[in-house]
Amino acid sequence: MHLVVGQANDGGIRNICWLLELCQLDRFVATSYCAQQKVAANIEKAIDQFGQDERSRLAKEMPHREITLCEDETFHPQICLVAIEPVSNFIILEEYAAKRDAPTWNAAIHEALEPFSITVTQCVSDLATALVSHAEFHLGVHHSPDLFHVQQDASRATSGALARQTEKAEKALKAADNSYLQTVQQLANFNGDWPNSIKQLELEQELKRQLPNLDAARDEFETVQARQHRARDARRGLGHDYHPFDLKTGDPRDASEVESSLKVHFHTLDQVAAEAALGQSSLARLAKARRVLPAMIETILFFWTLIGSRAAKLTENFSSEVIWVWKHDLVAGCYLALVAARCRDSKERKRLRELSSSILDTAKARDGPLKALSEEQKTYLEEQAKSAAELFQRSSSCVEGRNGQLSLRHHGLREITARKLRVLGVLHNFVIKRDDGTTAANRFFGQEHRALFPWLVESMPLPSRPRRRRNAS
Repeated sequence: MHLVVGQANDGGIRNICWLLELCQLDRFVATSYCAQQKVAANIEKAIDQFGQDERSRLAKEMPHREITLCEDETFHPQICLVAIEPVSNFIILEEYAAKRDAPTWNAAIHEALEPFSITVTQCVSDLATALVSHAEFHLGVHHSPDLFHVQQDASRATSGALARQTEKAEKALKAADNSYLQTVQQLANFNGDWPNSIKQLELEQELKRQLPNLDAARDEFETVQARQHRARDARRGLGHDYHPFDLKTGDPRDASEVESSLKVHFHTLDQVAAEAALGQSSLARLAKARRVLPAMIETILFFWTLIGSRAAKLTENFSSEVIWVWKHDLVAGCYLALVAARCRDSKERKRLRELSSSILDTAKARDGPLKALSEEQKTYLEEQAKSAAELFQRSSSCVEGRNGQLSLRHHGLREITARKLRVLGVLHNFVIKRDDGTTAANRFFGQEHRALFPWLVESMPLPSRPRRRRNAS
C-alpha cells in the first residue's frame, strides 16, 4: 500500500490508514497517522537505499557505452537539474541545486557519471548559455539544439496572429454573406407582393453593390486561410525534414540537402510574416528560430562523422561492400523503424514500418554482400546499425516530459523533498516498464536488476501492532 498508494501515486498517509481500516487490517496493524508516518519514512529510506545499491552494483558490471545526455532544469520553486539518457530513458541526474550555471552543471554531471563506464558523445538541450558552455567546454562534446524550441518559436511567431486574422476574415465573410442573403430574401418577397415597385429596384441595386463586397470578403478569407495553412505546413516541415535519412525513400541525406530543405521552410515563414504584416515580436521570434539553423546543420554533420567513425572500425573485419550496405541500408532501416515508433499518425507509422522492413530485407537478401557472413556476424552488424541510428538525437522531450511529471507531483505534494525526489527517480528507473517488459535500468545497464518489491518485503521491519482494545464494559 505504501509503495503503490503512497510513493508511486502520492495518495497520502491518511488514505493509507483509511484503506487499512476498510480492509480490516487495523486488527493487525496500527492505523494511526503517527504509526503509518514512520512506515512511510522507512519506505522512502529503503527505496532510496535500493537505488543507490543497484546503481553501484550494476555500474561495476556494465559494458562500456557511448551515450547522449538530454539536460534541462525545472523549478519547485527551487532549481532541479535533470539529465536523462534518451535511448533507455534512464535518469542519470535529478537533484536540487542552488544555481543553474555552468560550474554547477559541471560538478553535478561529473559526480553523476563517475560510477558508470560510459562516454558522453553529445548533449541535447535548449540554447541556454550555461548548458551550451557545460557541453562544449566541460564535457568537450557536440551540443545538439532541441528542435522543439525551434518549432515553438516559429509557432509563437505565426500561429496566434494568423489564427486571429483568419477568424476576423471569417467573421467578415459571414457578415457579408448574411447581409447578401437577407437582401435576396427581401427582393424575393417584393417580387411576389409588389412587382416592379421602387423598393424592388432599390433592392436590386443594393444586391449589385453587395456582391463585390461578398466576393472581396470571400477572397480575403481564402487568402488568409491559405496563408495560415502555409505557415502550419512550414512549421511541420521543419520537423519532417530534419532527419539524416529521407523519410520517403530511406536514402541518406547530407548536411547540404537538409540545410536546403530547412531554408525553404524558414523562407516560407518569412514570406508569410511579410504578407500578413506581423509585428516586431513575431519577426523577432522567427529570427530567433532561424539562428538555430547552423547548429542543426552541425548536428547532421556530427551524426555522419560518427557514422564514418563506426564504419571505419568495421572495416577491420568486413569488406567495403558490406560496409556500404551497413551504412546505407542497415542504418537507414533501423533509423526509419525508430522514427515510426515515435510517429503519431497511424498511416504514416505503417508506411514507415513497411519502408524500414523493405530496406532491411533488401540489405539481408540472399544474393547481397551479406550472404557470405555468418549469423553471428549479421546479428552483430544489425546491433551496430541500431546503435548507430540511435546516435541522431534532435529532441530533449524525455526531459521535458519528466519535468512536467515533477511539476504535477509538486503541485499535489506542495513540496518535493530531496529524498522524495530520489525515490521518484528510483521508481522511474527500476520499476516502470515499457510494453516489452524492460525498465530503464535494464536498457541502460544491459542487464537484469533486482526487483524492488521483494527486496522491500525482505528489508522492511514489521509494522507496529495496534493497541489492545478494551471491553466496552
